[in-house]
Amino acid sequence: MPHIPASKALARFRVVDMTQVRAGPTAARQLADWGADVIQVQMPEHMRGDDTLGGQEGSDYQYTHRNKRSITLNLKEPAGIDALKKLVATADVLLENFRPDVKTRLGIDYEALSKVNPRLVYASISGFGQTGPYATRPGFDQIAQGMGGLMSVTGLPGQGPLRVGLPIADLCAGIFAAYGVTVALLEREVSGKGQWLHTSLLEAQIYMMDFQTSRWTLDHEIPGQAGNFHPTSIPTGVYRTKDGHINIAVFGGKIWERFAEAMGAPEWIADERSKTKAGRSVHRDWLNAEIEKRLMENTSDYWIEKLNREGVACGRINNLKEVFEEPQVRHLGMLKKVTSKHFGEQTLMGQPVTLARTPSTIARAAPKRGEHSEEVLEELGYDADALKQMKAAGVF
Repeated sequence: MPHIPASKALARFRVVDMTQVRAGPTAARQLADWGADVIQVQMPEHMRGDDTLGGQEGSDYQYTHRNKRSITLNLKEPAGIDALKKLVATADVLLENFRPDVKTRLGIDYEALSKVNPRLVYASISGFGQTGPYATRPGFDQIAQGMGGLMSVTGLPGQGPLRVGLPIADLCAGIFAAYGVTVALLEREVSGKGQWLHTSLLEAQIYMMDFQTSRWTLDHEIPGQAGNFHPTSIPTGVYRTKDGHINIAVFGGKIWERFAEAMGAPEWIADERSKTKAGRSVHRDWLNAEIEKRLMENTSDYWIEKLNREGVACGRINNLKEVFEEPQVRHLGMLKKVTSKHFGEQTLMGQPVTLARTPSTIARAAPKRGEHSEEVLEELGYDADALKQMKAAGVF
């Protein structure tokens, strides 16, 4: 079955995805979800290592690899490299996360493949960058979370560093790579030339530290852990109610006054300890205790309704089951259905951006390893006899 675009937006582009694990496949998924013909190049079954997300039957793999086609190629065989180069000649983008020395040894680095296709946008994702003292180190999400500063500001003060509950360095590196690819494709429309772009888990994680980095680079302040409370905006954080916990976010003087009124404590507005942002910062422990004392007089639902009615941001703290029971989440329609010929109907999360004319959908469930090898190789001009010989030689 030929390419089935998930959107019209990027349907004219072909992407060769040579990545594995999470960051690279995330970049490929982003492009696939917007319609690109993403062809996943994997090792043949007899050669593969532990390069999948929880096994190809797992929910993680099914979510990450939807909207792609899959072929296998043995890149240790000259015929496998030749086939890859034929594929690259038809492509707009190549994604890879090999170690820098590996791609050069295989002859599939940017310099080599740009000679095959000068219009190729070649995107590399690594743990720490393509050059430098750590370039050849193995890199994984948790290592980047620690080295990039995130674990130093996550968790409760005095209880040690804490990782966040999702692979944010992996995910952001993948999304930034996809963003870089789209920028390079736009530039190519002017210059007619491809180019090499690269990002890393470490760079992505440091970039995602956002305002925390400027607290150091501009204010020379080393941010610490603030637990469930915002480090600079007080009161903002997690508070107990009569029957659970809620989030409250109070930003700005006017909202602070509305919040104090809604809490039945207008005296906080004039109190020297809380009338200014600086005062609320110094006396945060006293203020948070006073807030929680009042919140515990009523239920979470009561406060969520009341505070939102008064224009103060407030919301419940959901587990994943509760997330998808929220009326607003149901309204947004983030869950999509697709039928897998291997596993039947699946429910997967779609893209969080809606384009009015060219929306994203899930047109194809995740393929099995090499499911489209013969199909894609036929598109490249290999006839039945050639495919038979390649199969027998272990090329795919």
